[in-house]
Amino acid sequence: MKRWRALIVLGTAQFLMVLDTAVMNVSISQLVEDFDTEVTAIQGVITFYTLVMAAFMVTGGKLGDAFGRRRSFAVGLVVYGVGSALTSVAPSLWVLALGWSVIEGLGATLVLPALAALVAGAYRGRDRSVAYGVIGGLAGAGIAVGPLLGGWVTTYLTWRLVFAGEVVLVIAMLCAVRWVPDTPPGPRTKLDAGGVALSAAGLALVVLGVLQSSSWGWLKPRNPPFTVFGFAPTLFVIVAGAALLWSFSAWERRQQERAREPLVDLSMFAVPPLRSGLAMLLSQNMILLGLFFVIPLYLQVVQGFNAFQTGLRLLPVSLTMLLSAMAGPLLARIATPRTVVRCGLLVLLVAAVWLLSTVQPHIDNLSFGLAMAVLGLGMGLLASQLGNIVQSSVGEKERSEAGGLQYTAQNLGSSLGTALIGSLLIGALVNAFTTQIDNNPKISEDVRKQAGISMEAGVSFVSTDQVRTTAEHAALPPDEVDAVVDSYATAQLNSLKAAILAAAAIPLCAFPFTRHLPAERLVKRGKPAGPAGAAGG
Repeated sequence: MKRWRALIVLGTAQFLMVLDTAVMNVSISQLVEDFDTEVTAIQGVITFYTLVMAAFMVTGGKLGDAFGRRRSFAVGLVVYGVGSALTSVAPSLWVLALGWSVIEGLGATLVLPALAALVAGAYRGRDRSVAYGVIGGLAGAGIAVGPLLGGWVTTYLTWRLVFAGEVVLVIAMLCAVRWVPDTPPGPRTKLDAGGVALSAAGLALVVLGVLQSSSWGWLKPRNPPFTVFGFAPTLFVIVAGAALLWSFSAWERRQQERAREPLVDLSMFAVPPLRSGLAMLLSQNMILLGLFFVIPLYLQVVQGFNAFQTGLRLLPVSLTMLLSAMAGPLLARIATPRTVVRCGLLVLLVAAVWLLSTVQPHIDNLSFGLAMAVLGLGMGLLASQLGNIVQSSVGEKERSEAGGLQYTAQNLGSSLGTALIGSLLIGALVNAFTTQIDNNPKISEDVRKQAGISMEAGVSFVSTDQVRTTAEHAALPPDEVDAVVDSYATAQLNSLKAAILAAAAIPLCAFPFTRHLPAERLVKRGKPAGPAGAAGG
């Protein structure tokens, strides 16, 4: 039992990192009400949290190498606890963004790369496979407990109590952190500040462009703060971000040519299993966070469920993810990582198509629950393999850097998933509603013009009751009010289906990247395959 004490601390940290994201997703409607804001604003806060982690995760890994991984883990927990405390008392949206998105996000950038490296350092052979399976399973448990606990607390008390409870959990972990075996810090080198700035700015601009596409428009300006040659700034912002990321790669190569320590050793991307593993992590989180943004909106805004009822309906995905992720050691004995991951992608595709069929005016709880269970099964199959693939692709010296890249890919996927699927949802809602009112003979030309002006000013995903109230305040005839509401209700469902369909395309796009995943089992007779064995795929 003593050998698993470290896993208790590390697994609890992984659970904590996932928990509050799940709480935020299930509490969207309550947050909109508490801060008197819109869904798109909460979408921005959620995206900003994962973006902060994506931008600075590799930096956190470098700091862990320089100052010691256990020390970095402990300092990260302290920072995370401070952010949780501030979030629990946030009086306004910007304080929520500061506490949760910025401070908690920065704390996580120290905790997670150290966590990945500490697991790899504490366990060997089959124990390491078991440990990564448990870590993946606890991520699933966080997704399970988050909606249920967060939904109950949000509905009957306040979501703030979840973040206050996180502070207590952080204190408990700090008291037990000595259970985790440490590795001595490496030689301290000057941090690549130029690399940090270029990578953070590049990632921020790409995600910002995708996030704002629903309100700015892609080419035709909708409601942007400025235009570029008469076009919406969206694509220009994304291209600027891509240019900065290209400059980052050029900067890193120059650092290596000058024998200076780069932020990222670009030669690591020449390791095929590592490259494929990172692509799978990116895809996995794009699907998961994209759907976990859309599905609570369907349940709360369309179906009218409260946060606790929403959490109950998200429970199947969490339970099956927990079980399938913890089955990693068993799967490693009977199948190769490539086979398991490919099966996981196919299961995700089936789940997304099934979910598509459940988006109806009146929910079929059985069909929806089964689709969510299948979704969790696919997610768990990926989670059971990817952490071990990434860490087994590199040597001991590169563990923290690989951990940083691992969580960078995960959080970049989360940012892009929330931003892309969310923007597609709003864009599809605008197009579908415009088509519906244009084709409805019961709606007058004046109302069509007013609706067009309102949509140009900005659109949010609201309930049909709010649309009815707005139409009645505009003194429309009852028949026309009903026609507008019916048109909006149809547009709502069509936009949700479009967003889920986009999520269904992600596993198809990811499938070619599985080619370089390990085609040999990573665990044989209790011994790890190691970097060479892992690269054999």
